[in-house]
Amino acid sequence: MKLLTEIPMPPQQHNQIDYNSKIMLFGSCFSENISAKFKYFKFQSRVNPFGILFQPLAIENLITNAINEKVYSDGDVFFQNEQWHCFDAHSQLSSASKEELLDDLNNQIKLTHQQINEASHIIITLGTAWVYREIETDTIVANCHKVPQKQFLKELLSVDTITESLQAIIALVKSVNPNVSCLFTVSPIRHIKDGFVENMQSKAHLIAAIHNIIEPRHQNYYFPSYEILMDELRDYRYYAEDMIHPNQTAINYIWEKFQNVWISETASETMDEVETIQKGLQHKPFNSASEAHQKFLQKLEDKKAKLHAEFLHITF
Repeated sequence: MKLLTEIPMPPQQHNQIDYNSKIMLFGSCFSENISAKFKYFKFQSRVNPFGILFQPLAIENLITNAINEKVYSDGDVFFQNEQWHCFDAHSQLSSASKEELLDDLNNQIKLTHQQINEASHIIITLGTAWVYREIETDTIVANCHKVPQKQFLKELLSVDTITESLQAIIALVKSVNPNVSCLFTVSPIRHIKDGFVENMQSKAHLIAAIHNIIEPRHQNYYFPSYEILMDELRDYRYYAEDMIHPNQTAINYIWEKFQNVWISETASETMDEVETIQKGLQHKPFNSASEAHQKFLQKLEDKKAKLHAEFLHITF
C-alpha cells in the first residue's frame, strides 16, 4: 500500500555535486536550511552574503553589484530605529555603526565577486514575487527594515518581469563563469502575511518564470522543493509550530531527495564518513578518562586526519 504520491526525480546525469564542488546559495530562508546541511557534511559552500533575500530582483541586484564590484558609501545606508541599514541587505547586516555596516557590505561584495567566479554550482531559492517599492526613489528594496509602510508601494512581479530577472542573473553569472551550473527552486515556506490567495499567486508566478528559463543543456536546472512539501508531504505534521515553516523532518526529507538527485555516489560515501565523525564528536562518555574512551577519541582523530588528507577543506 502506498500512502503518498512521489514526484519522480531520477539522479542528475551531469554536473552532480561532489566534494570538489564550490556551491553558492542565494535566496529565502529555505536556502539557509539547505546550506546548513552542506555545512554539516563539510561541503565547500557559502550562503546569502547579504542575508536572506526573498525576491528575484534583490538577488539580481546583489549579483550585479558583486560582479561589478560596487563600493558602498554613505549614500547607500540610512539610520532608522537606532541602527544603520541598507535597503539592499537583510537586517542581520544592520549595525549601530555606519562604518561597520559599510565595511561589512563592501567585504561581502568582494567575497561574493570571488565566489561567483569560482563556483561550480549556484543554487537560488525564490520565496516570493511580492516586492516593495520605495516611493521617494522609485526603487524596489530587498528589505524594508521596519521603515513606515506609507513610504512603500507593494507590487506583485509579473511572470515576464521575473523571467527577465532570472535571465539577467544567468547571463551575469555566466559572463564571468561560463561553466557554472545554475539550480533554481521555490521555497516551500508560505508567505501568509501576504494573504493565502496572494501567496499562491506569488508562488505560481515564480514557478512559471523559472520554467521559462530552465535549459538543462545550458546547465540551468529546477529542483521541486515546493512541490515535495505541498504534494508528497502535504500534512501539517511536517510543519513547525507556526504551521508555515517546514519542520526538521520535512527539511531532512527534502534534503534526502536533493542528495539522491544532485549528490554524486562517491560524495555520498564521503558524507557517511563525515556523519560518523560528527556523531562521534557529539558523543558524551560516562567516563572521559577511561581507556575505551581514549581509544575511541584516537580512532576519531585518525578518521579526521584521513578525510583532511583527501579533502584539505574538511576540518572539524
